[in-house]
Amino acid sequence: MPQIFKFGGYIIFFWSNENKPTEPVHVHIAKHNPKANSTKVWITRRGKALICNNNSHIPSKELRKVIAFIEANSNEIIQKWYEYFDEICYYC
Repeated sequence: MPQIFKFGGYIIFFWSNENKPTEPVHVHIAKHNPKANSTKVWITRRGKALICNNNSHIPSKELRKVIAFIEANSNEIIQKWYEYFDEICYYC
């Protein structure tokens, strides 16, 4: 699973075993150990981040900071998604 960023003690990553066809652009967030069911955040066509789930149980205050970081870096995330998966679609 490719790590995209580290931010505030969290790992922001892609899960490399995505389905085919690949799901819409999203990242997972975990504190220490990346897992398939970690917090999942969709990236929209406009670069907004939508929380799909918070399975990592990140406290709201910290999650807001991570979401703001993801949105600020959404173009890079989208580019890395395409480079890694060689296809792209959006949740919305």
